[in-house]
Amino acid sequence: MRIRLTLVIAALGLAGLTGITARSAPSAAPPTVACDKIILTVASGRAGGYRVVLGVISVPEAYLPQVVASRRRRWPYWRKAGLVIRADSPPVTVTVPKAWRHRAAITWGNSGIVSALRIASCPRSGDEAWNAYAGGFLLRSRSACVPLSFRVGTRSATVRFGLGRICS
Repeated sequence: MRIRLTLVIAALGLAGLTGITARSAPSAAPPTVACDKIILTVASGRAGGYRVVLGVISVPEAYLPQVVASRRRRWPYWRKAGLVIRADSPPVTVTVPKAWRHRAAITWGNSGIVSALRIASCPRSGDEAWNAYAGGFLLRSRSACVPLSFRVGTRSATVRFGLGRICS
């Protein structure tokens, strides 16, 4: 189980930088990550220290070290971090708050570099109840305490991520 979890986390991050393209200011509707962008399925939303948000979103731990250089001029730093969504959940919207958009961006499921994205409702595959997407965070600085807003239907929550630093 531990080896599989390590492979899951590695796959989530490694696939995250492929196909990334820069996007301009977000339009009224964020890009939608389709079900064909699921890179694997997992049994639990709490595996590997992940936190379950709003019952259907599984996000990485609060502190994420190992921010690396991205070789991108606009977003010089990168932190891979997979995102996992419960199968058959309603669509999920992930947003970088407006005040943070000049400091942080996100990408999951080859969405491109964006400030908001929507993950489509996707079915369960076999015995695994959670769908995993590759991606992560892009930053202007080597470390930050980045808030992300998550919305499912009418419910929403903001979660903070310490990227390269521990946040209080």
